[in-house]
Amino acid sequence: MKAVVARGYGEPESFRVDDLPVPEPGRGQIQVRVAAASINPGDVVIPRGDYRDTAPLTFPHVPGNDFAGTVSAVGAGVTAYTEGDEIFGHAVPRALARMAGAQRPSMTTGTLAEYAVFEADTPFLAHRPAGLDVADAAALPTVGLTANALLATARPGTGDTILVIGATGGVGTTLLPLLRDHRVIATGRPGDAALLGAKGASEIIGYDDDYPDGVDLVLNLVLPSDRLHRAGRALRPGGRLYTITFPPPRPEFLDRADVHFELVLDVDGTLGGMSEVAGLTPTISRRYRLDDGVRALVDFTRDHTVGKLVVTMSR
Repeated sequence: MKAVVARGYGEPESFRVDDLPVPEPGRGQIQVRVAAASINPGDVVIPRGDYRDTAPLTFPHVPGNDFAGTVSAVGAGVTAYTEGDEIFGHAVPRALARMAGAQRPSMTTGTLAEYAVFEADTPFLAHRPAGLDVADAAALPTVGLTANALLATARPGTGDTILVIGATGGVGTTLLPLLRDHRVIATGRPGDAALLGAKGASEIIGYDDDYPDGVDLVLNLVLPSDRLHRAGRALRPGGRLYTITFPPPRPEFLDRADVHFELVLDVDGTLGGMSEVAGLTPTISRRYRLDDGVRALVDFTRDHTVGKLVVTMSR
């Protein structure tokens, strides 16, 4: 099969589209013929070596977490899926098993490939509804799970003013329509203003602009958690700041004892699984063929991208 392959730690420019054996499912696993996959930060930072001390990779490594496709083989003991089922979902490389949740971890051989193997018993896979387009289904998993987890945790209140940091990415463009009933201040570039406004932002400010005072809720989607001091200053007394980035929050990052600061990371799907994601709408800004899968990863890393980049496997 064809796949995007990293042969060693390095930047995405060193990856190649190469031939690999088709992975076969074991007990409790399914094999999927992948129709489309989308790009996430982990597809770059993991093979770059950012986690090599805690989760060393074996090579060749196929990146890719999110996908939509057709079940092509079923391992022993699997009852939830049969061959021919159309499914979509999210899974992490097996090297990250310790970070994948203790209950029913969702792991894969890598989705930027014509075929991939997944654990079948996980809330992070689901049947794809007939009305959900394949590309949208591939774009939704990680950003949809994250958007839903943020809402379930932050619980925006009526009348809240919300600052969304990093609103142009896949999570931000999926999250903004869910916040239409609130005053939302979104960070972005001048060229992104029309899109962010259409998605539901009330006001758009530049990444380096001063944040307004008296914000009730900050949702940080992009900055490292130790670089949120400026966001902390924007919060009203008793305000809340939720982040999806590392390092894990520490009080000294904000230097404010009167606000709530929390990392949102739902590795077990307790805040909702893939079935709850299907009704959301992703923003796809670019589409690639598998032969250009390396270019998709490079563009994601080097360019200012809006929404999601999707790779389709048809040749």
